[in-house]
Parts: sequence; C-alpha cells; structure tokens
Amino acid sequence: MDFGFLVENIPETKKAIGTDKGLAKIGDGIVNFTYSLAKSIYLSKKSSGNKLIRTGEKVSKNILAKALKDAEMKSFAKNRADSHDLANTVEAVIAYVWLKRYISIEEIVIILLNNLSGNIIHRIREVDNAAKAFTHLLLEIKKYLPEKEL
Repeated sequence: MDFGFLVENIPETKKAIGTDKGLAKIGDGIVNFTYSLAKSIYLSKKSSGNKLIRTGEKVSKNILAKALKDAEMKSFAKNRADSHDLANTVEAVIAYVWLKRYISIEEIVIILLNNLSGNIIHRIREVDNAAKAFTHLLLEIKKYLPEKEL
C-alpha cells in the first residue's frame, strides 16, 4: 500500500520535515519497532548457546539526539532544540523516508543490525553503540531528503 499521500502537504524543506509532530509520532513507532528487532537479532546472535533474546525497549532520546548531531543533521531540527526535540526530528525524518517508500522497514532493521557493535545490554554503554547504528541509518537516508533549508 502506498502511504505517500500522508506527506503530500509537507513542504520539501529540512525544517518542515524535521519539525512535523505527526511525522514524529509515526516515526516513534517505526524507530522503536525496528530497533527492537535489530537489538533482538544482535543479542540472540551474540548470546552463548544460541539463546533467543527478544526485547522491546524504547529507544532513548539520548541515542537519537547523539545520532542526529553525529550525522550533522541538526539543520532539520528547530532552533534551540533540546534532546527531546532532536529525537523527535530523527523520528520525523525516518517516518518521512519510509512513507515516501525510499526505505523499507526491513532495510532499516538491516542497517541498524549491521552497525550495532559492542555492549548494548547495559543502558549506559548502549547509548554510544546504538547512536553509531542510528548515525549510519541517518547518513544512508540523508540522500533522500531535501537540501532546502526553509
């Protein structure tokens, strides 16, 4: 099914896409779902004895905010954005490229999975390791996003 009509009225600018609250709400579900899948696969493959591990934790705003900064995409966020705003921007951007069919759920999971490394069980260490995976995702989808600022 084509969901592109949901973004037809959004101007093709960085700020319009990155600050759209509706996109951020849709993106919240996509981000948490895809990361939960990638993390479950990663932990299952790394476990001793091939133990299956399924997790459904929400992605920390700190992970997403760090990824947006590291991908040099703060221009999509509102001015003077805090970490919550930056996380919403990541979610909005991911929803936008998914709704436009530039990337699939499976592709998002694969990019995250292929870029996860190290310890992601302990929440403090997970921030840096997961942020790297999301940075790779953002760099991959950046080519589908407009260059126009406003």
